[in-house]
Amino acid sequence: MPRRAVITGMGIISALGEGVDAFWRGLTENRSGIAPLDRFDTEGLRNVNGGQVRDFEFSPPDFSLDRAPDLATQYLLVATREALVNAAIDTSGADPRLGAVFSTNFGGGNSWEDYIGGLLAGEADADSFAEFGFDSGPRHVAATFGATGPCTVMSVACASGTAALGMAADLVHSGAADAVIAAGYDALAPTPLSGLSVLRTISDEMIRPFSADRSGTIFGEGAAALIVEDLDRARERGATLLGEVLGWHENNNAYHLTAPDQDGAGMTRVVAGAVADAGIDPASVDYINAHGTGTRPHDPAEVQAIKAVLGDRAREIPVSSIKASVGHMMGAAGSAEAIATVLAIARGIIPPTLNYNEPDPECDLDHVPNSSRPGRVAVALSISAGIGGNNSCVALGEVT
Repeated sequence: MPRRAVITGMGIISALGEGVDAFWRGLTENRSGIAPLDRFDTEGLRNVNGGQVRDFEFSPPDFSLDRAPDLATQYLLVATREALVNAAIDTSGADPRLGAVFSTNFGGGNSWEDYIGGLLAGEADADSFAEFGFDSGPRHVAATFGATGPCTVMSVACASGTAALGMAADLVHSGAADAVIAAGYDALAPTPLSGLSVLRTISDEMIRPFSADRSGTIFGEGAAALIVEDLDRARERGATLLGEVLGWHENNNAYHLTAPDQDGAGMTRVVAGAVADAGIDPASVDYINAHGTGTRPHDPAEVQAIKAVLGDRAREIPVSSIKASVGHMMGAAGSAEAIATVLAIARGIIPPTLNYNEPDPECDLDHVPNSSRPGRVAVALSISAGIGGNNSCVALGEVT
């Protein structure tokens, strides 16, 4: 019988605060962490607001480090520690059966800023350059927590977090690992935000997913980690079973750098692929955590994809986006949204789509406007998409 991949621990740092409880309270109390950025100069950016992590403290000795790593890696280490503690996994020694799959868009972006600043001043710092690399965060996590099993980094733009969770489940299904850390991380920094401003995907006012007056997205930062584990092993050690990764899929539109293809064909294929991989009936889906960026072209394309796969069922279920709560968390977006989806399954509450002002005939599903609500969720989908035409979708469910 094929191995089953269940989620036994979760951890998160977001604009709503540190930890899963703070994240969930913020979502279900209909709060947003988006506010003016104050960690660096925002002059010239398309929007001075973002989902910035605040009141965050990091102690290098707690992770056996002599100095603090890049800010994004700090978020990653703290979120991963919470997830492993939550899962009650012993990390006191090296474990070749513990793997890790990471997702990031910009790696150590703040260390890049430090390195370039030093280079221009004639004082280039080799340590800052090393912390920028996409291998840096994974290296710190593997060394700190003894994850000596399979280790890889996904960077398929903002579809990365969901793809990392799917790949983690594949490692468990195949027997390559008994448990896998699936963790996304990114931090806000001037250079990435400047590039995203040039692409004009950023709203010049506020993110409003699925609302007729939407004008673009707003970015956030943080890290989110999930522990994916073999069901039999998890049961043997008495772990809490939070949810199951039923299936997943990823693809590419092969169409445009930022715009979705006609009629959301790529997203239709990725949602259909996840449903097929999970072996579920589309009619069994109770909730969809949508990518919901708030951009003019994306939201209706995602709605079209959901309708194409779920048919009449699409109009009967809630389809919400949490990006107006925490911002678009880039490489951590899909990871954070998977946590929100697992919590919806486990706690029977549907997170809302904030800043929803006006219905859009092209986005005509139940978008849970502005207020969370109770709802029974046994099977759910979480959808992600990204620059370069990347798409990913994961099917999550109760453990039965």
